[in-house]
Amino acid sequence: MQFRGGMNELVRQAARMQRKIDEAKAKIKDHEISASAASDKVTVTVTCEGKVRKIAIDPDFLAAEGLEMALDAVAVAANSALEQADKHVEAEIAKVTGGVKIPGMHT
Repeated sequence: MQFRGGMNELVRQAARMQRKIDEAKAKIKDHEISASAASDKVTVTVTCEGKVRKIAIDPDFLAAEGLEMALDAVAVAANSALEQADKHVEAEIAKVTGGVKIPGMHT
């Protein structure tokens, strides 16, 4: 099978797709995702860029369960929020790539 345009055209198409991926990531980098733990007593909000924006802990939960339990719940909520953010980024990138995983592309 012969590729029309040769290797140069393939490289140009790959560069265009990488630009589109970068644009999609820039567009959603500040999109916030929240996740909760401990029956919604702890909530962590992160961005799709992977930065923690906010941590909220119910003061009654903290008083009743203690700092160690609250911190464990923060870790659970943060990991869940970051996982959801990663999935959101992957879904947005899949829209650009048509769901095709391309080796060497920085997603």
